[in-house]
Amino acid sequence: MLSKNQIKLITGLDKKKYRNKHKLFVVEGLKNIQEFLNSDFELQDLYAVEDRIQSDGKIQIISNSELRKISFLTTPNVALATFKIAEAKPIKKDGLILALDTISDPGNLGTIIRLCDWFGIRDLVCNLKTVDCYNPKVVQATMGSMTRVNITYLDLEDYLKNNNIQPVYGAFMDGIPVYSVDLENNGVLILGNEANGIHNSLGDLITTKISIPQFNNSNKTESLNVATATAILLSEFKRRTIET
Repeated sequence: MLSKNQIKLITGLDKKKYRNKHKLFVVEGLKNIQEFLNSDFELQDLYAVEDRIQSDGKIQIISNSELRKISFLTTPNVALATFKIAEAKPIKKDGLILALDTISDPGNLGTIIRLCDWFGIRDLVCNLKTVDCYNPKVVQATMGSMTRVNITYLDLEDYLKNNNIQPVYGAFMDGIPVYSVDLENNGVLILGNEANGIHNSLGDLITTKISIPQFNNSNKTESLNVATATAILLSEFKRRTIET
């Protein structure tokens, strides 16, 4: 049976200040949990209504009603685990680095992390105002891809100024159509906030402004969802720069 302290601890992890305090985050669902168990993340506690997970740690069997008390899902899965927040690894300077400027929607960030995994992006750097990657909604949306992408939060302007990584591509509505740009294997690709785009303070640090051309002449669609834009741009980068 879950104690009141266990319930209080787990339910508190939906807030960033408590995740930072306890250095823990929540993962839900059998497949998602198994991905983290097979990674470098360290398991803290594992709760399940069925003993169906292979783990070196102790599994606490709980009831469905107890799971509903600690789950962040509308329809809880059969298992929930807490893992220790890991330290970010050093950012590699070779290959394409994806940078996010104030992404606010957890679902968008989770999808972008999954896209990084799909397209082989090792490093994702986020400015300090981007939603926390350990937010339960973000973790759920990644479906385990967080275990294969190095995510670092930093001052994006300082990072670009001090690391001399070139070129720096920025996604803009009025940029050069991406199919007209000579894309390189190395560099940084920046995508901005869902409503406001990339901050003006980063403008001078961007060497090439790129865009996704719109083929519908009505212009009634003002912009693309940032996760959708990420998918299109990463696909184009990989298509154009893949070694043959």
